[in-house]
Amino acid sequence: MFQGASQISLDAKGRLAVPTRVRDPLTQGGTVPVVLTAHPDRCLLLYPAPSWEPVRARVMAFPSLDPAFNPWKRLLVGFAEELTLDGSGRLLLSPELRAFAGVGRQVMLVGQGNYYEIWDRERWEQQLDRLTSGGSATTPPGMESFSL
Repeated sequence: MFQGASQISLDAKGRLAVPTRVRDPLTQGGTVPVVLTAHPDRCLLLYPAPSWEPVRARVMAFPSLDPAFNPWKRLLVGFAEELTLDGSGRLLLSPELRAFAGVGRQVMLVGQGNYYEIWDRERWEQQLDRLTSGGSATTPPGMESFSL
């Protein structure tokens, strides 16, 4: 279960130093690659490769001639990169993915259960502001009786 949020600085080459508490569960002790891809909200998704495979299979099953599905396939599969952490526990975020997500030097790594989201810190703060200001805090259908 990936949870929690960490603020991380990218180095000059665009490498993200994956926190130690995240590294071993994410890579299963360094033996499993990870997959990094784009999300429509302009953040990045970071999956252990085995967790990405069922998502990828579902996306690839989208009808190829249906124009409603093509942008999703282009985004999720087209940007997907299989990566391995370097010896210092860093991931190189490609220039293409950094540009797509508008990632600057400061990022947030946010756990989402079976994957992490990587946000530009300013965009992450904007997301939190919208949620807490009441602008988009409407409860999604099915959560009417949810309580903390």
